[in-house]
Amino acid sequence: MQRDSVFTNIGAAENYLLLDRSLQFRITDAVNSMYNFDFEMAERGFSVLRYTYPEHPLPYFLMGLSQWWKIAVDTENGTHDVSFLNYMDMAIEKAKAMYDKDPLNKEAAFFLAGAYGFQGRLHSERQNWTKATFAGKNALKYLELSKGEDELNPELLLGDALFNYFSVWIPKNYPLLRPVMVLFPKGDKDLGLRQLEDVAENAFYARVEAQYFLFRLYASEEKQPFKALSITSYLHSKYPNNPYFHRFFARQLYVVGRGEEAKEVSLEILRRIDEGWTGYEANSGRYAAFFAAQYFERVGQTNVAKSYYLKTISYGEESESQESGYHLYALIQLGKIAVAENDKKKAKGYFDQVKSYAKRKHPAHKEARDFIKKNKL
Repeated sequence: MQRDSVFTNIGAAENYLLLDRSLQFRITDAVNSMYNFDFEMAERGFSVLRYTYPEHPLPYFLMGLSQWWKIAVDTENGTHDVSFLNYMDMAIEKAKAMYDKDPLNKEAAFFLAGAYGFQGRLHSERQNWTKATFAGKNALKYLELSKGEDELNPELLLGDALFNYFSVWIPKNYPLLRPVMVLFPKGDKDLGLRQLEDVAENAFYARVEAQYFLFRLYASEEKQPFKALSITSYLHSKYPNNPYFHRFFARQLYVVGRGEEAKEVSLEILRRIDEGWTGYEANSGRYAAFFAAQYFERVGQTNVAKSYYLKTISYGEESESQESGYHLYALIQLGKIAVAENDKKKAKGYFDQVKSYAKRKHPAHKEARDFIKKNKL
């Protein structure tokens, strides 16, 4: 980029609402309330923002993001889908109007990439593959156009970070999208992670979303569970009423072997479900009940462990997650406990359920088959 072009872009960026520090200060409470699952307070603040800036995509995007976090705790629940898609459509409409006036407007491209990206995530969850592909193509298009603003502000660096990481990750994990990815420059996963760390540390609007991607990537793709634990620990302490962060904090404690702490965090999750806290439902329950069961079984409190494995099964049935690992391995442990109690009929019933829910290639299916054979059930 030529020097004159850099200064032209910086001059334009000074007018980006996304980068307005005084606005960030005024809206901090609303954004924090959203991540802490106080949606009433958050959306009240976003409505004021929409009244003040009716033609800007930011308030509509934030309202859509608020709906997304209602969805994220239980993606099987479609109650908030229409509202979420409508707000993201409005954000796209407002951002497109800005972009049509100025194709060099990186802020407009950022919101277009973000809104299409979130829509694509929901359509993927719903297995609406045609809509997901359409949204994904648009997100990638505008993600590419929003790149290159890292010299201006970490808010706009999120696009670079996600592009660099996922342009490498997507072709490996979603072969159907390989032809789409050929149209775009090759990314750099390591650079993408470093950029996500920068956004997670320095951005305002994009900070928590970057932290969300980071802990998911460190927990799974990057195999760095202690880094994932560090992020989930911070997020839970910052937003203690967010059930998504709460359960993943419990999960990472469990993964790194801090079982007693995982149990304590899990019991708090279960208490909040019983008390009807916002967002605490069966999906969080099956995580928490399983971690609690594992701890009690490890310390020899078999009857207590059995009660929590049964809770895991109950929550799995309620959330229709019978094919999940927590559900399957809870059944396996219940089967093993039943064998130890000389109740082979009950044990056979548990292992048969594993075989009916798990695909044949799943490790749980093999373990169930082998256990049935070895114990002549």
